Amino acid sequence: MKGACLCNGVRFRTHGDTPNFYQCHCSLCRKQGGASSNAATFVLEENFSWEVGQEQVSRFTRESGFTSHFCSVCGSPVPNPLRDTGFYWIPAGLLEPEPGQTVVAHIYTASKADWESLSPRGQHFAEMPDFETMFQLLHQCL
Repeated sequence: MKGACLCNGVRFRTHGDTPNFYQCHCSLCRKQGGASSNAATFVLEENFSWEVGQEQVSRFTRESGFTSHFCSVCGSPVPNPLRDTGFYWIPAGLLEPEPGQTVVAHIYTASKADWESLSPRGQHFAEMPDFETMFQLLHQCL
């Protein structure tokens, strides 16, 4: 599956099955994306490759360790290594649509914006579930 930022200057590809998505409702993801939540997934590092524009990727890291990679031209959040897990975090909105994918989890629902209504679809977690639980949810029905 292919993906690209808004200006198309950063392009990448995922190989194999693309997992389902989750939505993060924490305050950091709201600030990063300017929306009520951040839809994303993650893939094994070996199933991710840059096509072009990696030199356009800038990075911001908070003291807490929260890291945001973004295109330095258009500001779109772009894929980045998911700490030391062996996975790449992929913003769902950058991917070309693929049939059958759905949001299977909502995380950090305890810190959602007061004005947001959560979808009843997918499992809800007040905080971040353990990595194995997330991995199994994202890869169910593939």
